[in-house]
Amino acid sequence: MVRLWGKARDWTLHEVTDHHVVLRSAKGVGPYLQFLRTPDVKTVWNRVHLDVRPYPGDDLEAEAVRLRTLGATAIDLGHDVPWTVLADPEGNEFCLLAPG
Repeated sequence: MVRLWGKARDWTLHEVTDHHVVLRSAKGVGPYLQFLRTPDVKTVWNRVHLDVRPYPGDDLEAEAVRLRTLGATAIDLGHDVPWTVLADPEGNEFCLLAPG
């Protein structure tokens, strides 16, 4: 999961322990993204939901392919929405929005 999110956002490992991993921009600016290890299996929709929006001018389908190559999988919601819903390797849903 950390590999997908690190490469998806071009962030680097900031801190690694047996209990958590922290990612942050390689430039050392902006928010941190912390992953906590838990023995629980995911059973419901995420309590925290991340959206990914490519840079203006980026190709949306190319970004979807890149994220799937990193380990994301497509989610079918059963109805049409104007964005792509994916899940990371642990099943956490996130949306790929149109470039902003």
